[in-house]
Amino acid sequence: MVSTSSQVWTRFANTWQSRGIQGVATTTWAAFWMQFAGLSGIGRLATWIATWFTPPYYARRRLARFNSKGYIAPSATIYHSQLELGKHIFIGDRVTIFEDKKPNIINNGSVEIADRVHLYGDICIQTGEGGILKIDSDTHIQPRCQFSAYKAPIQIGRGVQIAPNCAFYPYDHGIAPDELMSKQPLQTKGGIVVEDDAWLGFGVIVLDGVRIGKGAVVGAGAVVNRDIPDGAIAVGVPARVVGMRSND
Repeated sequence: MVSTSSQVWTRFANTWQSRGIQGVATTTWAAFWMQFAGLSGIGRLATWIATWFTPPYYARRRLARFNSKGYIAPSATIYHSQLELGKHIFIGDRVTIFEDKKPNIINNGSVEIADRVHLYGDICIQTGEGGILKIDSDTHIQPRCQFSAYKAPIQIGRGVQIAPNCAFYPYDHGIAPDELMSKQPLQTKGGIVVEDDAWLGFGVIVLDGVRIGKGAVVGAGAVVNRDIPDGAIAVGVPARVVGMRSND
């Protein structure tokens, strides 16, 4: 008991010294209200109150540590009946998670977000026509990325780093000449798999039927329409392998 109390007081003293009275007060305020955070109306209200004295964007990541339900920004839009969230997740400002319910389609897909995943501002996730999105633990996805899981699954591995403005489409539209483009059916060559520890640069587009290997690096602006091997470095439109990390 003495040892535990000593550790608590040591952490408190360190916080006091590093942040001062104001820092301790704001941390205490956020920690108290985050106890009640969650997807319910009361939980969303508690999260909003917790943010009052915490700066936006990256500064709010620490709030996810105060509750196993994590941090879901008050401005995030969650409209999905098959959503599974892991522990201490971070969902940033204006993130949208949407279930596209269409007539005569029973399976609208599901979304699984594992422990400590970070989704930053303005990310759009949508599922429909049986599509599935799975994001494994400790993956960080930067702002304005698009995940459209229709027809086939999107699977993102553990510890993946995805830069802003990336897009994932495990389907394509038909282009039959005797049908309006708005009426073309969706078609797919298969799902998308991004293996553990991969890194995708700014503006990468990943198309259907593609696997990006473990530890692979995809350069900014690449369009990935074929598999990238484990540990490879790929760039260009379409993306092609220009080296291996092991050679570097």
